[in-house]
Amino acid sequence: MRAVRATVVGGGIAGLAAALRLHRAGIEVDLFEGSDRLGGKLHTEGGLEAGAEAFLMRDPAGGPSAAVQLIDELGLAGEIVHPTGLPPGLFVNGGLKKLPGGTLLGIPGPQTDLTGVATIGGSDVDNGSPVLHADVAVGELVRQRFGGEIVTKLVDPLLGGVYAGRADELSIAATMPGLFRWLLVEPTLSTAVKRAIEASKAHSGGPVFGTVAGGLSRLIEAAARELEGRVHLREFVRELPQTPTVLAIPGPKAARLLPCLPFDRLEYASVALATFEFPDAALAELPDMSGFLVPESEGLSIKAATFFSKKWEHIGGCVVRVSLGRAGDAATLQAPDEVLVQTALDDLSKVVGRMPAPESAKLNRWGGGLPQYPPNHIDHVQEARERLRDRPIALAGAAFDGVGIPACARSGRDAADLLLQRWMA
Repeated sequence: MRAVRATVVGGGIAGLAAALRLHRAGIEVDLFEGSDRLGGKLHTEGGLEAGAEAFLMRDPAGGPSAAVQLIDELGLAGEIVHPTGLPPGLFVNGGLKKLPGGTLLGIPGPQTDLTGVATIGGSDVDNGSPVLHADVAVGELVRQRFGGEIVTKLVDPLLGGVYAGRADELSIAATMPGLFRWLLVEPTLSTAVKRAIEASKAHSGGPVFGTVAGGLSRLIEAAARELEGRVHLREFVRELPQTPTVLAIPGPKAARLLPCLPFDRLEYASVALATFEFPDAALAELPDMSGFLVPESEGLSIKAATFFSKKWEHIGGCVVRVSLGRAGDAATLQAPDEVLVQTALDDLSKVVGRMPAPESAKLNRWGGGLPQYPPNHIDHVQEARERLRDRPIALAGAAFDGVGIPACARSGRDAADLLLQRWMA
């Protein structure tokens, strides 16, 4: 007789998506979360995001993203709001400029204007064979084909904004799967970028990004209400349950439950987010941008800032969030909270000019928040899933299927479907 009960380990967005899918299929599900709250990197405080800020509206293959689908299922589709459309900036060569358009996570396309930002070098020549035959680090490929300036001034800041990682250590197949597919058939990086941009439907038609008015915690709260009585907080799972199980937890934690998994050494980067509320009048002093990125070569401790009140019309006042922390730079985040807050404020002023004293300042730390995918990470995930083929265990979440709310929501949903198809009534 097939099982009618299941367990989900991990209460982030992937675990919640899996638990909801199983619950709606009529399965008795228990969700275990070791911390005192659900949501993982989704957390709203006082109407402001202390973690993840937004999600892609469309899937790269077309149609609504898994995040939009989940929000719709939870009855919040009418609460989705979109950015104002102001461009992001880049602090480079000592000045703030508009971030060049037409790139894939900083890798320029044929129409990208790099004036005043960086100069293309390298040797992107057609040798009559595909650019790649196997996965490599993003930095290795871009440095060879487009030169080091593109890596330092564009790719690293963009990847740092998404993964808090470094181009020379991150897998191109895991971070840019759409581009990687074209690199296996196209003879130059330039043509592969062009084809990948043309093929992606994530940025075609309608707003690209969205969030939930009032904060993404509303999504978590709606999921928790539907799963009422099935959620167990502050409960660590130290051995595999006897029921079919979704493991929606970081790679090293999954490896402790399943030593056969090759993720015990998957590294994670930590970040800190300093959120400032300035006097309302200071909003006029900020550039007409949604925020900016900072290459490490500029010598600042901060790596990015978001002008919340400029980017999101529903956020009033003058709110700015500054991000610190890069993979391999543990020293920056070892400073006490008050030192990090002052560092963020000082660096912000170096980019946008001196700001008035903030009316409030809050620091949120995300220790080990973002997985760092090494080359061949996707192969390791496929091998792990093949090892589990005959066991009622499914893997979900950022450790396996990519960062971002849509990727995690889709991963959780797919993990639940795997259990339903193979092991559940």
